[in-house]
Amino acid sequence: MARKFWKGSVLLAPVPAVLVSSGSLDKPNVMTAAWTGIICTHPPMTYVSVRPERLSYEIISRTGEFVINLTTADMCRAVDLCGVKGGRDTDKIGICGFTLSPSEKIAAPAIEQSPVSLECKVTEAKALGSHTMFMAEIAGIQVDEALLDSNDRLDLRKCGLLAYSHGEYFSLGDKLGSFGFSVRKKKHHRKKQK
Repeated sequence: MARKFWKGSVLLAPVPAVLVSSGSLDKPNVMTAAWTGIICTHPPMTYVSVRPERLSYEIISRTGEFVINLTTADMCRAVDLCGVKGGRDTDKIGICGFTLSPSEKIAAPAIEQSPVSLECKVTEAKALGSHTMFMAEIAGIQVDEALLDSNDRLDLRKCGLLAYSHGEYFSLGDKLGSFGFSVRKKKHHRKKQK
């Protein structure tokens, strides 16, 4: 296979296309972010990288809180709009028809249309150049009960999560395996003796 070398770039894909809500129920804001992920298990930590010129940057810097709302394929148009319009001059929440609900552990609201909302408390902000990374502890998670099975296990395959890849949106596809399936021993069934 022939390979071509390019200079360093942000070509790690796909990444989640999430809606980051901040502020409060009476003065909320929402923006789209793809620069997010998990950075630690114990304590549960995440991050979101935000440009300093964004309204969300000002709010998160001031409050030290935000909610990462996972998005679905059905939300794609709204997710895109919240990424290209600014919160200073556009009522993105109203235009998109989002319903906000209070969080349990922080003042920033969650988006009810989101299947999973992670309530985050900032622990560190690091200016990196074009973006500032807000590292945060996940203080709590709101989950749509329709995504839980009879054992209260989360099944995100039911919601059709949205992903972002180099300027394009995609819905996630078929399940190919589960963690550890490549090394799991196969179960052998004994034949019943007569």
